[in-house]
Amino acid sequence: MTIKTAKAIWRGTGKEGEGRISTQSGVLDNTAYSFKTRFEDEKGTNPEELIAAAHAGCFSMALAFQLQAAGLTPTSLETDAAVTLDKDGAGFKVTKSALKLSAEIPGIDKAKFDELAKAAKEGCPISKLLNAEITLEATLR
Repeated sequence: MTIKTAKAIWRGTGKEGEGRISTQSGVLDNTAYSFKTRFEDEKGTNPEELIAAAHAGCFSMALAFQLQAAGLTPTSLETDAAVTLDKDGAGFKVTKSALKLSAEIPGIDKAKFDELAKAAKEGCPISKLLNAEITLEATLR
């Protein structure tokens, strides 16, 4: 079992307040987040951006393991993730994570590429965590 931790500290109201996020690894260290970083363009992070980063990274690593098991080594796996936050009654809900993959993999055909990319999308731990629609647009270069 692996446990990773993060800490969020919030001060003030939802709209006017602000928070700071830190991660166990120190990659995020007292990083700002607020209403303005979430819904406007103020510098800082937000929960949806962090989920997108986690999903893109998790999927890429899951696909690398799928490829390794098939005896293949990618030259490059570039994954973008776009997380959608929609209004849900009085609150909000993450409704979708759209993965977009551009891959260079020597020695793979399109059918095997599609099969392994789909398996990675479904098997990635972050995909399993999300209760949202997950789409994948995969391009083999």
